[in-house]
Amino acid sequence: MMDRRAFLTGSVALLAAPLAGEAQQATKVWRIGYLGYASPSEARALEAFRQRLRDLGYVEGKNLVIESRVVESSFERLPALAAELVGLKLDAIAAYGNPTIGALKRATQTIPIVMILAGDPVGAGLVSSLARPGGNVTGLSNLAEGLSAKWLELLTETVPGITRLGVLMVPNTPAHATFVREIKMVGQRTGIAVLEVEVRGPDEIEHAFAALAKARAQGLIVLPHPVTLTHQTQIVELAAKNRLPAMYPWREFTDSGGLMAYSTNRIEMFQRAATFVDKILKGAKPADLPIEQPTKFEFVINLKTAKTLGLTIPQSLLLRADQVIDP
Repeated sequence: MMDRRAFLTGSVALLAAPLAGEAQQATKVWRIGYLGYASPSEARALEAFRQRLRDLGYVEGKNLVIESRVVESSFERLPALAAELVGLKLDAIAAYGNPTIGALKRATQTIPIVMILAGDPVGAGLVSSLARPGGNVTGLSNLAEGLSAKWLELLTETVPGITRLGVLMVPNTPAHATFVREIKMVGQRTGIAVLEVEVRGPDEIEHAFAALAKARAQGLIVLPHPVTLTHQTQIVELAAKNRLPAMYPWREFTDSGGLMAYSTNRIEMFQRAATFVDKILKGAKPADLPIEQPTKFEFVINLKTAKTLGLTIPQSLLLRADQVIDP
């Protein structure tokens, strides 16, 4: 005859088993967003972001949902896309570039926003300070002291004797104002006149290169911005057409045929952004997570483009390059 206590214990165990199974199935499903731009390089970087999240234990369709929104060539839709993501009541939103981050910050003061590559986030009013961002925004900045001076240094080593330099920039961009100021300071010391040419979209890029040709620019520095990145192919082609040696802000430009680039690694930055998201989902507050600044840079030279332009890259530069593209 079965002992009554044994029977009761067994019954409790049987009842508890389904409850334990239900508890396991009731895994928290995190919902995050991404706001960025439509381009092949962006797609590759976003995949690196997803892979890093997988490495951290997040599996889409199991414990993670990613709501992704991108704009094509115009920023006019950014406020609507930002409002759409905010309306989904997400746990966090990652955003690439100042325009997207700014649109999200205006749309919400509560949902955590992780910046992927923000230019001068303090100057742009995105955060209070790098050490203590305050508010609901944190992440990564791509602005490093002396970066633009390095661009000019490498370009003038490649093309000695430059006296007229063009800088392709986007107006009303705080980081660009900082870059141009640094470039002009170096230019004044070295006898280089700096011509600022502004672009807001693809329809202004050809006009910008026409202005550079009229001014007889001998070199060009392209500043980092979603506008220049999204239209990298057009910019690289016009630089080649005008036989203008150019320094670019991302290695993706050299992959498209640009002469050289000195920058942070965007793939790594997207991966770091995923780490920020992980910290926030685990309870960290954006206000308390310091902004990360770049410490590692990569220098890429496209030797095929140099030959097309009739340039001989000094051996000293080739030895310093992290990669030399020489098909």
